[in-house]
Amino acid sequence: MRAILDVIMLILDLYIYVIIASAIFSWLFAFNIVNSGNQIIGTIGQVLYNLTEPVLRPVRRFMPQLGGIDLSPIAVLLGIFLIQNIIVRYIYPNVF
Repeated sequence: MRAILDVIMLILDLYIYVIIASAIFSWLFAFNIVNSGNQIIGTIGQVLYNLTEPVLRPVRRFMPQLGGIDLSPIAVLLGIFLIQNIIVRYIYPNVF
């Protein structure tokens, strides 16, 4: 059972990095720092979008509109940190 919990923790850690990369990429794209016409950059952006959008979209429905600021990645990151803390503090010690 601990092996399964370790895999879940690893997946959550990796998804944190994906969310951060997606947020940074969206800033680079919004400020026109990266060339969206480049096929590699477009592919990276599409992969990051496809990985994060299914989780961020439902969160955006409940978040208030703050103009151009999107706080949904922060809310998802806080949720991931909460899940990790619950696993570490309550579930992991009770597994033999």
